[in-house]
Amino acid sequence: QVRLVESGGGLVQAGGSLRLSCAASGIIFRFNAMGWYRQAPAKQRELVAAIGSGGSTNYADSVKGRFFISRDNAKNTVYLQMNSLKPEDTAVYYCTTDSGGRGYWGQGTQVTVSS
Repeated sequence: QVRLVESGGGLVQAGGSLRLSCAASGIIFRFNAMGWYRQAPAKQRELVAAIGSGGSTNYADSVKGRFFISRDNAKNTVYLQMNSLKPEDTAVYYCTTDSGGRGYWGQGTQVTVSS
């Protein structure tokens, strides 16, 4: 059974930093690409960052240079380091991966950036 559990969200002032974590189970983590998405109120869910099994990364233009995705295969965990946060980064952040031909999502963690 695939399970993704996010943590690390919270309330932060603009310009601050947060680090999100996503602990995965039920998959051979080192073989899986992992991604972070976010969904703000009344907006569609959007890709924030992704990391391949080999460590290649890609980012949404809106977060390039501020957010950094990484993975620790020994801990089955993917991270999202978020720096220079802006009010428009406020959203629920979700961890995601694919396994056996279907997508899996965590429950999400709320990030709120105050101005």
